[in-house]
Amino acid sequence: MNITVKHPLKKNHITNHENGPRIIFWELTEGCNLKCIHCRATAQPQRSPDELSTKQAFKVIDEITDFGNPLLILTGGEPLYRPDFFDIAEYACQKGLTVAMASNGTLITEPIAKKIKQVGIKRVAISFDGPFSSIHDQFRGLEGSFEQALQGAQNVKKQGLQLQFNTTITKHNVDYIENMITFSKENEVDALHLFMLVPVGCGVQIVESNMLSSKKYEEVLEWFYERSREVDFEIRATCAPHYYRIMRQKAKEKGERITVQSHGMAAVTKGCLAGTGVCFISHKGDIRPCGYLPVTAGSILNQSFKDIWKNSTVLQQLRNTDLIEGKCGQCEYLHVCSGCRARAYYETGSYLTEEPYCHYIPKRTVSLQHREI
Repeated sequence: MNITVKHPLKKNHITNHENGPRIIFWELTEGCNLKCIHCRATAQPQRSPDELSTKQAFKVIDEITDFGNPLLILTGGEPLYRPDFFDIAEYACQKGLTVAMASNGTLITEPIAKKIKQVGIKRVAISFDGPFSSIHDQFRGLEGSFEQALQGAQNVKKQGLQLQFNTTITKHNVDYIENMITFSKENEVDALHLFMLVPVGCGVQIVESNMLSSKKYEEVLEWFYERSREVDFEIRATCAPHYYRIMRQKAKEKGERITVQSHGMAAVTKGCLAGTGVCFISHKGDIRPCGYLPVTAGSILNQSFKDIWKNSTVLQQLRNTDLIEGKCGQCEYLHVCSGCRARAYYETGSYLTEEPYCHYIPKRTVSLQHREI
């Protein structure tokens, strides 16, 4: 039964976004040297002719810095595929932005790592889909990619840069999360971010074989909450908005207060930030709520970044939680979770419907169902 009721606690709850996003993910290119089976970008071995030029990229940075001061994460594809990558990164750093990059790590030689530090990039996130080559290489479509990525990570550490590992969780590697934590600690990472698979790009092709069930998803996040408090580096659940509900449920059970000191930055953020705290810029200049939600809010070739961020109908809808439907709209944890808008879009074609991979039944939903019996 799919009951649509507006959330009773806050009417017309629209967040103020006058100061721009907190984080911008910028897909500089779709070009990539790997063939990852879960790739969000459906990356290709050749770069697209639609990529923004260097001059256009500089203009985008100017518009961003005129409006706000977000964390800028340069990604792809593989961002190092662009020969002007360092020009763009350095320009952004010179304009005062904090810049990070997300890479598959295989192209980060020692000279490249030195250049990354030289231009001012603060953190490098490298994707590892398992702590062993047998798991990672199968996901990445290239034998030897694990060893190459590991060498890239070591080169990053030699430069004193912050190092982050990103791992996408699927049925293929869910039993190795503990090993991934150990692997991360051995490599002295600053952070490990665990991404729950979102059906977009190449990921659509592996939903049936690799997507966790909602029940398993819940079990993993509950385990993750307990485990994350036992390690001495940052562990974060990403594309997993339910985590912020689970965190509050577990804290309440134990009589704990949620603070930055006790729960890290998870205490001061929420689940799905698509279009509210983050946005995504595609290689050709389209603005999307996030990299996993393939809905265009506008193009920076036709509008200013500020205009799109403040006035896009798509972004305004995502900021109004009264518009969220189904059990998400009824949930007492709506304002700390919101459900994954990208998974909702994949299942229904609407980014305002309920999260399809959530096992929790809101109290209001239960109450309404009892009334109907």
